[in-house]
Amino acid sequence: MDTTIQISRELLTKLQLMKIHNKESYEDLIWDLIEDRMEFSEETKKNIEQSEKEIKQGKTISLEELKKKHKI
Repeated sequence: MDTTIQISRELLTKLQLMKIHNKESYEDLIWDLIEDRMEFSEETKKNIEQSEKEIKQGKTISLEELKKKHKI
């Protein structure tokens, strides 16, 4: 059974830009995105979650700061 979903124009624009070719269906594109997401290991998911927390807490430094620190 097919169905329709509502998405914002902004999301539609992003999806259009992600298509590999014009004739690629949105369903194929969404399946590809889902498959990519499912391939993350549990460890990777935990690392991403930890990194997001550190970013929100301001525990990260910029690339420029890192270069200065290591004199690159």
